[in-house]
Amino acid sequence: MRHGNVDLGLLRTGAHSPSVFALNRSMGDGTPIVDFCIPCNPYFPTPDMFAALAQNLESILKYYPSDSAEITNKLCGVLGLHQKTVAMANGSTELITWLDHLMIKESVAIPIPTFGRWTDQPLETGKRVDMFPLQEADGYALDLEEYVAFIRSRGSRVAVICNPNNPDGGFLPRREVLRFVDALTDLDLVVVDESFIDFVEAERQPSIAPDAAIRPNVVVLKSLGKNFGLHGIRFGYLVANPQIAGKIAKTLPKWNLNSLAETVVHMIQDYESEYRESLRLLARDRYQMADELGRVPGLTVFPSQGNFLLVKLPPGWSGVDLRDYLLTRRGLFVRECGNKLGMTSQFLRFVVRPQQDVRLLVEGMLAYGRYLHGESSPSLSAGDDRYGTPSTALEPDNLIPYPGRRGLATATAN
Repeated sequence: MRHGNVDLGLLRTGAHSPSVFALNRSMGDGTPIVDFCIPCNPYFPTPDMFAALAQNLESILKYYPSDSAEITNKLCGVLGLHQKTVAMANGSTELITWLDHLMIKESVAIPIPTFGRWTDQPLETGKRVDMFPLQEADGYALDLEEYVAFIRSRGSRVAVICNPNNPDGGFLPRREVLRFVDALTDLDLVVVDESFIDFVEAERQPSIAPDAAIRPNVVVLKSLGKNFGLHGIRFGYLVANPQIAGKIAKTLPKWNLNSLAETVVHMIQDYESEYRESLRLLARDRYQMADELGRVPGLTVFPSQGNFLLVKLPPGWSGVDLRDYLLTRRGLFVRECGNKLGMTSQFLRFVVRPQQDVRLLVEGMLAYGRYLHGESSPSLSAGDDRYGTPSTALEPDNLIPYPGRRGLATATAN
């Protein structure tokens, strides 16, 4: 199945990926795309939840939502948080924007590579961004002691970490993060972006959100859209002491949350067991996906505690060409990381998806590899399509499972 009508120019502008909507519009033929790009929970909401939303869609779209304070109070009741320590917004990126405007006055330190808005937003408002480069040789693991020394040497007034980090999925244990924030109590602000923390299985209680509420300068960010598989609703929140949380909450518009967000907030407590099951299934898929990717000779798979995997392509492979090939020839949308600070186009990030989708991805990569070696044409043959039977000729050789944070998993052919 060919997808050659897609506008590849959409992939070559800006620091972020185009939306699936934009890609589908450019294709114009209704051909589905398998999305390995946008980090989404494939198992939540459940079909029952979507059916309930569909049943009430007319009233959800027709009427005003409650104000943000009322929706926030409901969320706090569900999550067991004090309402004065929480500010809820139209996505975590809205909170990043307001934190930059209100609390980053001079400079901010951030490890790279990471989520692009943490560097882009303060740069756009003229702040100094002190970038702490993570090293491929260390598996992009963040050494917090070295990072603190870097912050001190640069005189940074704000420090940010993402845990797990995006795009590599590196995870820092809760006790290490608490030591980190407590070493920086003299800074204007310390932000821990926990947008992907619910996907962590290496630790039972990995979040420091309850601890942020009693610390003088710590903010924890959460992204409900990523956790619940509902990016389109745009809702997230922060946890901080009442002074910081109140300052942000008073700045945000009174009706900054929509009726879909309100409806989901009221639904989630009835689907807690289904949500926990979705996280279990996703963790299972993450390990299966790393194993399946091991069929690609020379591919490096980095250990992750997020709902995505960072890979380094074999020598001679082009991330841009592979991304374009997978989209136009296979209908697979992947994230090429060449426009991420601290990375090159040799790196791709794959969102964790069910095994049947992963096999399509692996087959597409193997077909691309055969083309590079002159074994086949880049065009599809009768036996080489998206729905072909996975090859069994290549098996993983030495995948290193998490939690070896500094270890890498490199696949080689038997």
